[in-house]
This record gives sequence, structure tokens and C-alpha cells, in this order.
Amino acid sequence: MRNFGGVMLLVGIIGFLYCSDRASKAGEVPEGKSISESLEYDAGKWQVGRYVCAGVGAFGLLMAMFPKGR
Repeated sequence: MRNFGGVMLLVGIIGFLYCSDRASKAGEVPEGKSISESLEYDAGKWQVGRYVCAGVGAFGLLMAMFPKGR
């Protein structure tokens, strides 16, 4: 599980950086839009991807730190 956690952490970090780069090139989401409405814009999709990758990385960090469920 420690190796799996390390892979998830690495994927999360790389994915977060990639999505951040793509979101900065895609423009801005108009203010006042909800999350579901922001998915209609490319920038909104990349922002949500950033949060998903951050979650994957955080879960990978937990799996690497606590491999046996301590």
C-alpha cells in the first residue's frame, strides 16, 4: 500500500500542476457561477480537475503514511 500511496501522491502532484497550467491558459470563469455552471467553461473544468488531483494527492499521502490502517 505504501507504493500505491506514493504513486497516487505523484499522480496528484503532476495532475495538479498540469491542470493549473491549462486553467491559466483557458481564461476565467465569470463570477457568480456555481460549480455545476462553471463546468460549461473550459477554465471551470480545469479548476475542478485541480481539486480532484489535490484530493488524489492527499489520499496518496495518507496511504503512504499509514499503509496498514494504524
